[in-house]
Amino acid sequence: MVYLDRILKACESVGIATRTIDVPGEDAVSQERELGAAILRLNEDPEVAGIIVQLPLPAGVPLRTVVDAIDPMKDIDGLHPLNAGLLRLGYEGFVPATAHAAMEMLKRSGIAVEGADAVVIGRSPVVGMPVAFMLTMANATVTVCHSKTRDLADKTRTADIVVVAAGRPGLVAGGMLKPGAVVIDVGINLVDGHVVGDVDFASARDVAGAITPVPGGIGPLTNALLLAHLIRAAQRQTGGASGGSR
Repeated sequence: MVYLDRILKACESVGIATRTIDVPGEDAVSQERELGAAILRLNEDPEVAGIIVQLPLPAGVPLRTVVDAIDPMKDIDGLHPLNAGLLRLGYEGFVPATAHAAMEMLKRSGIAVEGADAVVIGRSPVVGMPVAFMLTMANATVTVCHSKTRDLADKTRTADIVVVAAGRPGLVAGGMLKPGAVVIDVGINLVDGHVVGDVDFASARDVAGAITPVPGGIGPLTNALLLAHLIRAAQRQTGGASGGSR
């Protein structure tokens, strides 16, 4: 809920009206049915310009309940197969905001991506895989690692750029990094009441050439870009200027 709470606060700060819908249901079957129905109602509501769904979904509710139902024009976090396909082809569409933020962080920090060796840890459809595709389109050489990867440290020690999006606190430590590597920590984990990332910041900052902290790193930019996606969705739905995809 940390991510959702911060999005709601960001919307409030700029005067964007929000509507939070809690999906009822006593079991996965009823929750899936109610979630699908709620999304369809939002699709048809002309006052709703953008829809995001808090992930992960309840146990037993398949992600396809969301991705098959959501209107691609209102899919501001890039979940629908149409938007995912547009990303793979390099066409304009909505991309997952967190993946977008990781790429924008590199761009705005002046990090050279072209020709870089990059490792992405995590293969989720909302962060890991979109980041990997976007890095590839920016001409990096990308290795995607995950829970079944053997010798993870061997992969990360050769990387110029490491994007960590596994949801496992402390997964990457300083000894696993190439000196001077750029580290983008996408993790949001609650540990003893504190928000921490997937990277052991204390050890990694002495090795990395640049590193994003948690909190205060990728999160604020993600929220800002999600609002930018929402504005673009509203413009497209009302016939206004659409702007670029990224």
